[in-house]
Amino acid sequence: MSGPSFSAAHHQASTLYLPPGSWSTVLECLCEHFSAISREQWLDRIARGRVLDGEGKAIPVDLPYREGLRIHYFREVPDEKPIPVVESILYVDEHLVVADKPHFLPVTPAGEYVEQTLLRRLIRRLDNPHLVPLHRIDRHTAGLVLFSANPHTRSAYQSLFPTRQIEKRYQAIARALPGLTFPRVHKSRMIDGEPFFRMQEGPGEPNTETAIEVLERNGELWRYGLYPVTGKKHQLRVHMNALGAGICNDPFYPDVLRDVEDDYANPLKLLAQGLRFVDPVTGQERVFESGISLQW
Repeated sequence: MSGPSFSAAHHQASTLYLPPGSWSTVLECLCEHFSAISREQWLDRIARGRVLDGEGKAIPVDLPYREGLRIHYFREVPDEKPIPVVESILYVDEHLVVADKPHFLPVTPAGEYVEQTLLRRLIRRLDNPHLVPLHRIDRHTAGLVLFSANPHTRSAYQSLFPTRQIEKRYQAIARALPGLTFPRVHKSRMIDGEPFFRMQEGPGEPNTETAIEVLERNGELWRYGLYPVTGKKHQLRVHMNALGAGICNDPFYPDVLRDVEDDYANPLKLLAQGLRFVDPVTGQERVFESGISLQW
């Protein structure tokens, strides 16, 4: 079979419904709509069958423009740098995949990462284009990520998260906080921060909550157990920073480290260590633990 099937395209490709305009071909429309991508790049993608129609078939270079036509295209990053870490697959059945993500590997394509992502690696390893992550953890965080493997049961697993039927356990290594009492619960209102990729705490009704305990004391550094009740972006990193103990090796909090290269020897000391829930399809209790451990 030549080229990706429609289902593969549907799950790995981006979709554009052609906007109103007076172009004569789809190629002309794409060139104008995506001004950052050169005509040569579009010609190259079309020649390699990387631009598909609504049926999942590769388009010819002279396909006539039609408003509303559905086009699938594959995001590509030229010279994407390999990320020299390897994920583990902890569990697979027809509905669910549980992966152990190493530090620095993004979960899904974004920015400069397309192929070098946990999702794309698992799709290739398991030959399943239907994989979709049920939740995200940051690129800098290591640990457990759940994937739905079957579109027919996906919504049952997705509903575990907003209804808080899944217990998440994290570990972090950060500065000792002998002046505070533990265990404790930290609640705050988190809002968009500066620059755009950061979050911050602000006034108003709390929209985040984390329970925090001390698991181990080691001089200036402590190992903390973190149990997020809510799941906002960067929640644990912001909450620990707010307590006065930014997580070790955090490139964003308390300060953004500019143009920092990934330091594989010194990752962010944050690990998505455990997940527990009742499987909505089988009714069984599921307990998963990461095989990764945070070193002092």
